[in-house]
Amino acid sequence: MDIREATAADIDGIRAVAHDSLAASYGHALKDDIIAQAVERWYDEATLTDDLDDPNTEFLVADDEGAIVGFAQSYVVDRRETVGEIDWLHVQPDSRGSGIGDELLAALERRLLDHGVSRIEGRVLAANEAGTGFFEREQFEGIGERTVEIGGEPFVEKLYSKFPETGGRQVLTEAATLPDGRQVYVALDESVRGSDGPFYSVYLDRDRSERYGYFCANCDSFGISMDTMGRVVCNDCENRRKPTRWDASYL
Repeated sequence: MDIREATAADIDGIRAVAHDSLAASYGHALKDDIIAQAVERWYDEATLTDDLDDPNTEFLVADDEGAIVGFAQSYVVDRRETVGEIDWLHVQPDSRGSGIGDELLAALERRLLDHGVSRIEGRVLAANEAGTGFFEREQFEGIGERTVEIGGEPFVEKLYSKFPETGGRQVLTEAATLPDGRQVYVALDESVRGSDGPFYSVYLDRDRSERYGYFCANCDSFGISMDTMGRVVCNDCENRRKPTRWDASYL
């Protein structure tokens, strides 16, 4: 088994693994057309090529004598600290249970540490019991959950975090003041990628029961616009949200 960097030549194998893995993990909860559409959006040639060319993206494949049987995809994001976000880790259903996921994660963690990350995050739908169990076995701590909409239906997504070097704990909610003097709370563990920096979710209370909007980490602005399709843009620096995971704007 060879764990190596993905290349454009791996696109067909990556798409096949993504489809089969998603169907095995979420087929009981998601319709076939939603899974097919997700794979088409996330792993088309242009999107994959952009990720492979991005110095802050780590994309590894598990190569079994020329056949792609798994892959791991992550991003390095500068927040208040540098975070490694694991976007996906998939293994072909027939190859599960053989340690491929463990090998991919170990290699990915080493590369993320080389980027200087202080924390690694992973997200998985609660409906994927194998996925939640995987993160828990790998010593990730569950630090929260959110509701995401997929194909018009709500699903719970769990957030996991790991401090690979220190085992420390991170303050995940930061108080801030709006230009009009109101107090708000920035959720540092709830972010989406932007073209120039992440957007953080902002709430009107520390318990996160009332949502306010987004905070742009690129220019420290709360002046964020959102169109009817859920596309986010900063009015001050034009930082734009990039599609990630189960994104209603793109599925």
